[in-house]
Amino acid sequence: MSGQAHGHGHGHHDHDDHEHDRGLSYDLPVLARRRMIRLLAGASLVPLVGCAADDDSTSSAATDTSSSSSSSGTTASSGECATIPNETAGPYPGDGSNGVNVLKESGVVRSDITSSFGNSAGGKAEGVPLTITLTVVDAASGCSTPKVGAAVYLWHCDREGNYSLYSEGVTEENYLRGVQETDDKGQVTFTSIFPACYTGRWPHIHFEVYGDLEDATAATSITNTSQLAFPKDICDTVYATDGYDRSVQNLAQLSLETDNIFSDGYDQQLATMEGSVDKGYTATLTVPV
Repeated sequence: MSGQAHGHGHGHHDHDDHEHDRGLSYDLPVLARRRMIRLLAGASLVPLVGCAADDDSTSSAATDTSSSSSSSGTTASSGECATIPNETAGPYPGDGSNGVNVLKESGVVRSDITSSFGNSAGGKAEGVPLTITLTVVDAASGCSTPKVGAAVYLWHCDREGNYSLYSEGVTEENYLRGVQETDDKGQVTFTSIFPACYTGRWPHIHFEVYGDLEDATAATSITNTSQLAFPKDICDTVYATDGYDRSVQNLAQLSLETDNIFSDGYDQQLATMEGSVDKGYTATLTVPV
């Protein structure tokens, strides 16, 4: 596990840049491929067909075709519904595709992901409270049918921009990671904290969708891999609070339009937000698969 840490500690800007340069190197091939597919699609040379991500984070990033249609969205008159854009899982998935696999650990199926579980260091992530509700629906039904009994694995960085299991100082932690089975409304809900904005990436949450809970806890047969984005005004408000100082500086250098993941369209991935710093926020997103 120690081999997965790459010097992502507090106050070490050089290390931090190195760490997230690696993240960008994972993410950039996705954007390049999207642009190529969009060009080809514009010339009617290839159909816009989504590909299911496989178990390898690098190759799934390279097979990101469905996101090419994300910018245009859907035609309401046809009743069609676009699948959630596929995105790279990045270098810190914890799903076995890049080192450690948290999905096979007892206790990963949980709604409150603020604390570590199992044989971890037992730490707890601090920050502005955040509840995340994803509603998984069947895209082929025009987004009208919930995907009951599917499963979602969700993970994100902490207030300092560190990813548990990977970043220096938290390699023994596994907080801010968890799996839930969708209910009869197709929903999963996680209790967490608002993530940081780290160097080079807009504030986001990663998630993978599986056909059922058994697939998720076996870390096999991912059907969709995507990311949720946060609105700028909410980020500005949260990052004005204690503990998010570095996020203020990092966010000032970014925009949704220039982020290497969301720059080609983020309408389907931008969370709807409610709440306040004092009472905590709720982020909701519909996830067509």
